Parts: sequence; structure tokens; C-alpha cells
Amino acid sequence: MWCCRPAFQLHRGVGREEVMSSTLVETVSINYEDFNESFLTCGTCLSLIWTGSFDGGEHTPKLLHCSHTVCLHCLTRIVASHARDDGTFRCPICRESIRIPSGGVAALPPSFLVNQLLDLMSRQRREVVPKCSTHANQELLFCESCDLVFCTQCSNGSHQGSAASYQHTVIPLSIAIKRMSEILCYKANECYSKLNEASDAVTSEMHQLDHAVDSTFEDVNRAFQAIIDTIEQRREAVISNVKKMRDEKKKVLQDQLDIIEGERRKVQQECEGLQYQVEVRNITKKIAHLNTKIDSLSTLVEPRENAFLKFESQHNEAFDQIQATIEDYGRVVTSKTFPSLSFMKAKKAMTHLRSEVVVHTVDYDGESQCTGGDPVEAEVKSEGGDVVENQIEDNEDGSYSVFFTPEQGGTHSIAVKIFGRSIKESPLHVEVIDEHNPDIVYGTRGSGKDQFLQPVGICIDDNEFMYVADTGNSRIKVLSPQLKEVQHIVGDALEGRSVTGITRTPSSSLVFVNWRKKTITEVTSSGQLLSQFTHEQLIEPTTLAVNSDGEILVADNAVNSVFVFLPGGKLVRKWGVKGSKPGQLGSIAALCTGPDNEVIVADSRIQVFSPEGQYSRTIFETKGKGPKGTYGGLFLDPKGFLLATRQERNNSRIQVFDYTLGTLIFTIDSREAKLKRPSGLATTRDGHVVIVDLGNDCVKKFRYM
Repeated sequence: MWCCRPAFQLHRGVGREEVMSSTLVETVSINYEDFNESFLTCGTCLSLIWTGSFDGGEHTPKLLHCSHTVCLHCLTRIVASHARDDGTFRCPICRESIRIPSGGVAALPPSFLVNQLLDLMSRQRREVVPKCSTHANQELLFCESCDLVFCTQCSNGSHQGSAASYQHTVIPLSIAIKRMSEILCYKANECYSKLNEASDAVTSEMHQLDHAVDSTFEDVNRAFQAIIDTIEQRREAVISNVKKMRDEKKKVLQDQLDIIEGERRKVQQECEGLQYQVEVRNITKKIAHLNTKIDSLSTLVEPRENAFLKFESQHNEAFDQIQATIEDYGRVVTSKTFPSLSFMKAKKAMTHLRSEVVVHTVDYDGESQCTGGDPVEAEVKSEGGDVVENQIEDNEDGSYSVFFTPEQGGTHSIAVKIFGRSIKESPLHVEVIDEHNPDIVYGTRGSGKDQFLQPVGICIDDNEFMYVADTGNSRIKVLSPQLKEVQHIVGDALEGRSVTGITRTPSSSLVFVNWRKKTITEVTSSGQLLSQFTHEQLIEPTTLAVNSDGEILVADNAVNSVFVFLPGGKLVRKWGVKGSKPGQLGSIAALCTGPDNEVIVADSRIQVFSPEGQYSRTIFETKGKGPKGTYGGLFLDPKGFLLATRQERNNSRIQVFDYTLGTLIFTIDSREAKLKRPSGLATTRDGHVVIVDLGNDCVKKFRYM
């Protein structure tokens, strides 16, 4: 054995010749017996090399994952008597659990280091220090920095470095060879271990494939047996029908036979003794009677039922349909997805909002998959380790969306597995933002271009152009989907700074209400007047909505009622009574309609009424005796989310409800969203809500799902 420290250190100074310093390389004599006992003895059976223990046969040295070496003979004995049910055994030296490879303990990697030591000791000679071929008395040196072999005389007392001020690490070549041999053995052992892991993984996958095939066979047999059973049931039903028809026909014919037999007996009785009859009159009378009977028996001559009965299977298209269905029935689904190359990307995540992570699948060659159906599993955890509920949607294009709604800010981890194997970069860490900043803010206070003065209402058309009731400026501002000004709609109907409600009709026209003039006006999207009406019962109309039938619903706060008009202005019905009990109305702030034309009304509460005004349910109501707060806007989006803006004494908020269940899903506080006094609102197709901020005289666009 060689014991060493770095033999040479080379320091290079700028502008002067390099100088080499050296230390002696010492050789140490090792006692072979001590060496054998310390390094070449099996820790279990204490067999030594000199007794033929590590001889390449049953006592072959095997390296365990805990880095201890035990002979094959001992390992075989230990596994035979102490192996666990989970396929592991304990190292006899350190007691660490060791997994048994699929090929048994014989498949464990050999101890390369022990084998090398055995080879060294078998030669029973000391290692020869490599000498320079030119200078026989000089030991060869090795520079780790330059990867160069030399001796001190070959370098003439100097060693060329690669750059000024470059420090070289020089060691004896014999030490370098040993060190690199050890590294080589270590790396070989690592490769062997990795190959074992790969072999185990592939073998396990093959076993799972066999199980999957067996399970699929069972599913196929079960599915087709169900079809066979159905066909057999139909066959038995048809046969039963044949028997039933046979019995019915047979009964009719048997009844006819019974009648014929009865008539035959009557004739026989009447004819008995006629050969002894001598009274002509009696004979004549019998003949006449028999003539009459013969005429009546003509109906019995022909069978009252027939023997026609046959099976048809071509009377309709049922057979062709069955054949086509059977040919297309069932399919075997598989996948070429390779989990460790598949990846995921996170979209912007915010508290209380539905956040999304998209998983993209690829095959072994890195080609994107274009079909779905993979068994994808996901687990989402908050920064505190709490599990967050998630839903996985198959986009059927090779990608999958993992949706979750975080309740807390901070880093969330999303772990995704396919076939039970983790995908690339799983778990992915996503930063959830706790502030709901708007994506776009448009407008400032004023009367010019890109300015508002007391905006209160908004609606969006099918092309996502926005129409904002700019009340203080007596106009309607038209904005593009990107919140760019397109035009202004003005006119007499908008004068008086008193337009407080605006909505769209099923025919895509605009309807707005002027509470001072008590008029309801309909215009085209470009501002051309279509119709205008009022009604003597209207006192303070403030907001309105249009249902799917085109009826215009107008809320009047002076009488706490809802008026329902036809498009021309004819009053159809009026309902509502002032009060705070369920079904009664306070100061109505917002109005919208549901999918079945039910009416959703907001004062300090949110209540639902039938189209005729019958109270149905209350979605939200503040309990207690404190300030109730008021609503500014209502909107029911196509996905069934009811959005509402609400103002309270010291705070404003956006509420999002599940309309069907009537439950509050989440709230966006004004301090998070920087809203001062939110009023009208509407949603876009891409999951954004556009809100009129009356307190800041602007329009803000937020993502809400």
C-alpha cells in the first residue's frame, strides 16, 4: 500500500520562471496477515483469502448498497433463513435493509475493490513505483491540472503551466493510477447499480403489463359475455313467443275439433234407428233437419286457424345495426406516453381563483402526444403542507389540465404522476399571489377621451365589445375587447346625467333606463334609436334586465317593485312589496335573469324569484343588526357563476357564488383588488370579469376563474 500526501505543489509567478517544490513519497511496509484480517476477511464467516474463501466461487465477495462486503455463501444462507416478505434482508454488519435483486443475491454487484486487493495480494509482491524510461532513478510524476506525466529531470526543474499565476497539483504517478482505478471501480459500481435499478424497473413494468393484460382479458370477456347473455335472452324470448303462438293456434284448432266431434255425435244420435223408421213424414222431417245442419256445418269444414308460423330476421335494419354495433363495440386503449419526459407548465395563480397547471405528454422519442386517456394523478399541497383539492380534465389532445383553487398565498407544490411514475420536474413549485391586481385598468376622471364621470353600468356583446354607461358625461362609451375606446353613443335619451342601468337584448340591441325622464330606450349597438317608452306607474326606475323572451324587467325603487314590459312598452305584470322579510324588496340595486327566466334581485340581499314574481330562495343575506351593505351589480355567467359587487361601510368586495347551489365560493376584497366603489360588471369568455369602479372613475379587468 502507498500512503501519500500531494507530492508536488507548483506556484507560478508573473514574469519569472516557475519553481517546483517537492515532498518525499514514503513507502510503508504492510503486515500481510494484519492486512488480510482487516480488509480481506468476510465479516460474517471470518473466512480469509489464504483458506480459499474469496475464490471466485461460492465465497465471491459481494458489495451491498450499504458499502459493506459479504461473501456470496453467507448472503445465500442469510436470505434463505431471514429474508422478509417485502423482498429485503438486513446487512449482517450494519443491519441496514437491503433489497434482493430480481436475480437473487448472486446478482448483487461484486466488490471491485476487494477483488483488486485479492489480485494484488495473490501476487504477493509490493507495487513497483513507476520510473522514468530516460532517467531510471527518477519516479514518474503526474500533474492533475495538465493531465501530464513527467519526472523532475525531464522538466529541467520547471513545469509549463497553461497560464500565468496557475497553480498545479502534482502527485506520484503510482498514486494517480491507484486513485483513477478507484474512481473507475466506483463509477463502474454506480453503473452496475443503475443497471440493476433499470432491470428491476423494467421487470416490474413487465409484471404490471402481464397483470394489466389479464385484467383486460377479464374485462373483454365480461363485456362480450354480457352481449352474449343479451342475445341469448332475446333468443329465448323469440322461442317463447313461438311456443306461445303455437299454443294459441293449437287451442283454436282444438276447440274447433271439439265442436266437430260434438256435432258428429249429435248426427249419429239423430240417425240411429232411421232404418226402422216407417213413417214417411218423420223421415222427411229428419232429412230436412240434416240439410239445414249440412249448411251450418260449412263453417266447420275450414280450419279456424292456420299452420303458418315462421321466423324472420330481415324485416327491419336491426340485424345490420347489431352487426355494425358489434363490429364497433369495445376498443383496447393504450398509450406511448413516457412520464419522465412529459412536463407541465403553470399559469398565473392567485388566491381564491381557479388556477391551472397544464401537463403536456410526450413519447420516448420526445414527440408530443395528440390523444388523451392516460391515467393522470395529481397532488397539490400548500406551503404549509395542507392538501388542496384538485380536478383533472383530459383535453383529449395529449394535454391535461390540473385545476385547483388555493385559499392561501405562498409556494404550492404540484406533483403529477402518469402510470404511477413522476413526470419531469415533478413536483412543480408554483407561487400563488395573494393580491388580485387587475390585468387592465382603463380610464381616469374627466369628460374627455379615455375618461369617465360616475360610470355605473356595463354590458358586453357577443364580440366582446363593451358598453359602459358614463352617467356623469351623459353618454355610453364603447370599448374594444382590449379596452380601447371605439366611439361614444349620445342622444336626448341619455341627457340629464341619470342613466343608471344598461343591458343587452336577445337581438343584440342595447336597452338603458333614465331615472329622471322615467324612460326606457332601445338603440342599436351603433346608437341608432329603435324604440322608447315610459309608463304612468313608473316613479323611480333605476335598473333593468331583459330575459330570454325579450321581456324588459324594470326595478322601481319608489314602489319597491319590478315591472315587466313587452319590447313595445306594454305592461305585462308588476310584482313586489316593500319589506325585509324573505320575498319582500328593499331598495333594488341590481337585477339580472337566470337560465329559466327566473329573476335575481339584489338590495342588501340576493333573492331569486320565478318569472311571475313568486319568491324562490335567498342566495345571500347578512345576519345581525349591523349595517347590511348594498349591492352595485349582478351578473350570471354561462358557467353558472353568479358574480356580485357589494359595498359596505369600510369595504367593498366582489362575491362569486355557485348559482345552482346558492353557495358563496370566494370573495375578492377591495383591499386586495384596489377597488374603491365597484358597480356594474360583466364577464368575458376567457374567464375575466370587467368591473366599473365608480369610486375611481375607471374600468378594471380581472381574472376570476
